[in-house]
Amino acid sequence: MNLNPFIIELLRKRGITTEEDICEFLSDKPQKTYDPFLLADMEAGVDLILSETKKNARICIYGDYDADGITSASLMLSILAHLTRKGNLSYYIPSRFEEGYGLNKEAIENIADAGCDLLITVDCGSVSYDEVEYAKSLGLKVLVTDHHNIADVMADCLLINPKRPDCTYPFRELSGCGVAFKVAQAIQKKAGMPKHILTEVLDLAAIGTVGDVMPLIDENRTIVKYGLKVINMGTRPGLKQLMEGASLKVGNITSENISFVIVPHLNASGRIKDASQAVELLTGNCSQSRLNEIVDDILQKNITRRHLQSELFDICSSLIDPEEPEDIIILEADSCYEGIAGIVAGKIKERYYRPAIILTPTGAEGELYKGTGRSVEGINLYNLLKTQENLFEKFGGHGGACGFSLKKENLEALRAGLVYETEKLAAENKEVFRRVYPVDMEADAGDMNIELAEQIDMLAPFGNKNPKPLIRIVNAEIKDVKYMGSEMQHVRFSAAGRKAERLQCTLFNRGGEYDFDHMDKVDIIGKLDCRIWQGVKRLQFLAEEIEIDEKVGQ
Repeated sequence: MNLNPFIIELLRKRGITTEEDICEFLSDKPQKTYDPFLLADMEAGVDLILSETKKNARICIYGDYDADGITSASLMLSILAHLTRKGNLSYYIPSRFEEGYGLNKEAIENIADAGCDLLITVDCGSVSYDEVEYAKSLGLKVLVTDHHNIADVMADCLLINPKRPDCTYPFRELSGCGVAFKVAQAIQKKAGMPKHILTEVLDLAAIGTVGDVMPLIDENRTIVKYGLKVINMGTRPGLKQLMEGASLKVGNITSENISFVIVPHLNASGRIKDASQAVELLTGNCSQSRLNEIVDDILQKNITRRHLQSELFDICSSLIDPEEPEDIIILEADSCYEGIAGIVAGKIKERYYRPAIILTPTGAEGELYKGTGRSVEGINLYNLLKTQENLFEKFGGHGGACGFSLKKENLEALRAGLVYETEKLAAENKEVFRRVYPVDMEADAGDMNIELAEQIDMLAPFGNKNPKPLIRIVNAEIKDVKYMGSEMQHVRFSAAGRKAERLQCTLFNRGGEYDFDHMDKVDIIGKLDCRIWQGVKRLQFLAEEIEIDEKVGQ
């Protein structure tokens, strides 16, 4: 194929340089995958599963309430249904509000009381040492499958996790559902089962991988490419019905559709009430009338989630000085619905480009605050919060997102400590609160064409570690400005460069930030897009930033 030089240069920047690697990256049928038995404890774990299913043992799959946990549980149930009677299989998804993330002893006790023999975790359990010991004391056999970092004492049981310190698996960045899929591969190989049982669950593995924002490189890229094919076949009734209810067109589903439509709907169950229904939806172990009921309920819950999210965002924004936001934004939201705090913290972070933490009351009598935080590129939130670790009851997370609980009387000390530490970071790096756009290409408006847009689409699926290329259109003149939206918040315009062709551009939600009547030459940063409208391919540039000397209001 005659690749555009920009595409070749972009691949080089992303570490894809040899002809073999380029062919694999662009291939419609990628081959990059690894032997599942390279994962520590995989052989023993599969032996345990096969042994227990032969004995007609009762097996409970214990998941998590997010899209990765939901798809992981659904995948494991689907595979095990080929080995044992469905009556031997059950699942447990904890409540976000009453139980929180991971294994808990009360749930384990209930599972044991129900006559379960084997407990298999998905997307959780690696550091649940005490809970696993409790499960064993009740006579349960335990197999943990997970993908989270292990920074504490590992559970003392069979534990399949590519991030185990002693695990030599070639790719560490599998999702929880990706690990469940590797277990499925190992079961299929060891039990001599037909390969189609793996193909049937690739859609779940793709949703879990994209939903947990895993890097879309290496083996994850293979999983998501094949998974998208299965999704677009529409063979899973519940998923197909949900996608159609959310106005997606089966056959044209992309990784972006997974991120921004499918995953939020699956997550809405756990954010508003109970995620168990989402497993029921994906496994299809119910009547059509029940399926209709679940889909309608999930669609409604997502509408509720969006309403609550918008309401809380407006309340939080009213408490922030838009001209001079604090270096770290810490907001108390006593009336906040706990399930959407993290989303709103992320949106506050994006709007003001500052680390943002939202605190909601928790505990039996509201004596604690539960904190949910999101951070910008230049500030590691985990390290920042760790400086105040002595104030927390619980604390965990990573550089971009963290959660904690603390006694209310410790809030002011936490606020003072975080402000002090953040101001130090800002003093050391004056640019830390300047939004950075990692531009992949600079070009004239006239260089943009449909062929280039189509070659860019060959780099999909897009996501973490493989974003859609960001392009800077240089020295452009803006013409034909037209405002859109109920509040004229969107703007459409054309960009004229050195060449004759004009590039149609759209800027969403930020039209009011710029004075388009007083612009000379500008640079426009955004992404090239190609859409088919009434059978005709149309090119558009989705602008994210316009670089000029002065912005209105700044």
